[in-house]
Amino acid sequence: MPKHLISRLAGKFAAAQCGRVTTKAIEAFIKHYGINMSEAKLKNAEDFTTFNDFFTRELEDGARPINNDEATLCYPVDGAISQQGDITDGRLIQAKGFDYSLETLLGGSYNTAKPFQGGKFSCIYLAPKDYHRIHMPMAATLREMIFVPGDLFSVNPLTANNVPNLFSRNERVVAIFDTNSGPLAMVLVGATIVASIETTWAGTITSPRKKGIFRESYPADGADAITFEKGDEMGRFKLGSTVVSTFAPGMIEFTVDAHAGTVTRLGELYANIVNAD
Repeated sequence: MPKHLISRLAGKFAAAQCGRVTTKAIEAFIKHYGINMSEAKLKNAEDFTTFNDFFTRELEDGARPINNDEATLCYPVDGAISQQGDITDGRLIQAKGFDYSLETLLGGSYNTAKPFQGGKFSCIYLAPKDYHRIHMPMAATLREMIFVPGDLFSVNPLTANNVPNLFSRNERVVAIFDTNSGPLAMVLVGATIVASIETTWAGTITSPRKKGIFRESYPADGADAITFEKGDEMGRFKLGSTVVSTFAPGMIEFTVDAHAGTVTRLGELYANIVNAD
């Protein structure tokens, strides 16, 4: 199946202002997935001019309170934990019988991956019904963005259980941050029908015409530094996908009741910071 072509065509429709056709598509989507529109700022299908506007809909103020304890991380998205735990021998667990390379996930650079070796990771899957804006789990400063072109396999639980190296094969955007407790990487993984990935600092990120990874570095301080507070929006998916976060060794401990399949809600307790300054 020509996954890139299908995804780009879906993206054109999702971005188009098709009037009644768009409204009908949104109404069908809401009904099929049982989406709770009462928590959205705009409540009705006809309030959205494009399908993308609906899919990346803003929530009402207060719909997702952010845990303001500075010694903790909050969940960055609505979704469900796919896997999380230790990064062992440079590998992350994908599913039973499958693991994948940290270095490959982060764009193939030894130096990029090195600070996270022996640390922890968490992979959260966003279903089509979920809120699709991505927020910061802790205060941080952006240091690097890496775009990695690749496949566009679906990333639902079925494919995670059957496609080796899924998250390190798919197209993705890697954001590397500095925090007061150590480095943080957030990997926004593309998938079939994901029209594009968007960040708050660079806008829409799409595959370049030429193959290859590209990197952009950002200042650590000063007027041009890109900083975030806990809970700030950092990106969004135009249709659903997965976020993989990696943490330095000794930086955090996940809450004991979180495991594969745990439903996540933006702003709720995610992990405790171990080495907070």
